[in-house]
Amino acid sequence: MSKLGNEEKNKRQREYRQRNGNAGTKKYEKTESGFLMRLYRNMESRISGIQTAKYHLYKGLDILDKESFYKWAKSIEFRSLFKLWEESQYDRKLTPSVDRIDSSKGYSIDNMEWVTHSENSRRGAISRHSGVDNK
Repeated sequence: MSKLGNEEKNKRQREYRQRNGNAGTKKYEKTESGFLMRLYRNMESRISGIQTAKYHLYKGLDILDKESFYKWAKSIEFRSLFKLWEESQYDRKLTPSVDRIDSSKGYSIDNMEWVTHSENSRRGAISRHSGVDNK
């Protein structure tokens, strides 16, 4: 498909999603595969600078490839947290979250662990206020 054809297709998709409130996307992102896809895209966008607000925290850091991330992610820890999140009716505080153990390093298997969104936020607040990683 030509670039113009892709642009027109993307425009129609955006308009459709806007009309239906992204219902299909929201439903997919509450599946394990959809959740992990969105999570990885967000990690990539922080590293690449698409998410500009916190780019200074991620600039120049590494990120593992998508397939390695998916392989790592589908662990017992993730599945337990995901199930807890589902059972809570998707309570934001219980959302599975990837925490970088050492925030000066990127997303690598030896520097990531699963925690809840609430725990990840708490850890971030502690490190911001103390100036050191307290993980």
